[in-house]
Amino acid sequence: MITPIFRIFDFEKAKEFYLDYLGFQLDWQHQFGDNMPHYIQISMNDIILHLSEHHGDASPGGSIRIKTHNVENYHDHLSQKGYRYANPGLEKTPWKTIEFYVLDPFSNKIIFYEECK
Repeated sequence: MITPIFRIFDFEKAKEFYLDYLGFQLDWQHQFGDNMPHYIQISMNDIILHLSEHHGDASPGGSIRIKTHNVENYHDHLSQKGYRYANPGLEKTPWKTIEFYVLDPFSNKIIFYEECK
């Protein structure tokens, strides 16, 4: 299994986006001490991501593609939430996928897709 690491700058803003908006759950979090950077693991179904405030773990602006089932239903679910910082559009691509993407508050791009039948 591969576990991507995304760079974040604000733990609370990351929780608002990943947990409240996208629907991930917080599996665990770590800090070496008070007022130190957070390192967390989040998951949703079989997707696992690590988010880090540590400057050496990753660079902001990364991208990942996540293959999912019922991408249209998930897109509709997110659209109904009315998240003020994202309004992703659903797209059928020439490479035979249905997909949409979201940008997190730290410029990381997450593409959710499903292969067309």
